[in-house]
Amino acid sequence: MFAQLKKKLVFTAIAATFSTCAFAADLPPLNSDTEKDRIDWTQLEAKYGPIPEVKEGIRIGGVSKTLTNEYWRTLGEGYKSFADKYKVFVSYLAAANEEDQIGQLSIAETMITEGYDALLASPQTDANLQAAFDSAKAKGIPFINVNDAVLPVTEYYVGVVQKDNGVRVAKWFIENVPNGGKVAVIEGQPGVYAAKQRTEGFSETIATSDKFELVASVPANWSREQAYNAATNILQRYPDLVGFYVNNDGMALGVVEAVKAANKLDKCYVFGTDGISDAYNSIRQGELTGTVDSFPLLTGEVAMEVALRVVGGQDLPRVVSTPQALITKDNIEKYSTKDVEALRKALTE
Repeated sequence: MFAQLKKKLVFTAIAATFSTCAFAADLPPLNSDTEKDRIDWTQLEAKYGPIPEVKEGIRIGGVSKTLTNEYWRTLGEGYKSFADKYKVFVSYLAAANEEDQIGQLSIAETMITEGYDALLASPQTDANLQAAFDSAKAKGIPFINVNDAVLPVTEYYVGVVQKDNGVRVAKWFIENVPNGGKVAVIEGQPGVYAAKQRTEGFSETIATSDKFELVASVPANWSREQAYNAATNILQRYPDLVGFYVNNDGMALGVVEAVKAANKLDKCYVFGTDGISDAYNSIRQGELTGTVDSFPLLTGEVAMEVALRVVGGQDLPRVVSTPQALITKDNIEKYSTKDVEALRKALTE
């Protein structure tokens, strides 16, 4: 069984190419940041009305990247909290780690075989769940891509504008570090749409100021340890570095440790992405400078709402945009709440 899955994964990228061509007539390759067929999360009910009647026995499958990262655990909590309101059964499963592409594919294919009514999936790469998407499509099971990596032919995507994560951080540097200086990026996993877009958002925006120089941009594969090592090497090479932008919070906290070890905490700013609780704690402690929060609990609720609307027969736009905000010590209390209704209010004021 393992050998078969491994073989399938090896050929996933090739299959994805042919699949894209096969569906190109009605489903062009998706760039979730720029897709025009989109709606903001706040407009769903206003445009489409209430969620259609939910039939008894509906089952939704959640396929996560991993449960070792708080972001993905919280996303699953959002799925469940919204599903509970409609008495919908949710199974939320994840691969062993963020590099277990075979394991994640196996989970998705098992859910399809077991006849779940829809899948909410967060692929580890832009290709590793392509075979599962094809199987779901053949069986008429809605497959909803939730944040991070993006399958090019996915019919529905729920998540943030990934490029805007990096853009927001770069604008902070331009506005708050008037003398400029050298900056670096710690990237996520190569081949993942979110990592590419976040990095490009930062690098392209920081380049609009002639006061900053991007001296390094290296992948750390979502690993805190790898991020620590990469940041240590960069700081040794560029001791006058003024800041890092990091593609997720787990890695950012590793970078903070490297900055502390180099005794540069008051000279080098560090920003992460995701908005996990450890990032909020670090900001309060004056270590991590900030994070771009994409509010996983709320995102999970919105994704589940989308799933129930699609299962109920509504024809939604291909992209449903979810909220994000740059969090620093100046606004941390505004967004620091587990009360989703209070958060919804804060984000729509």
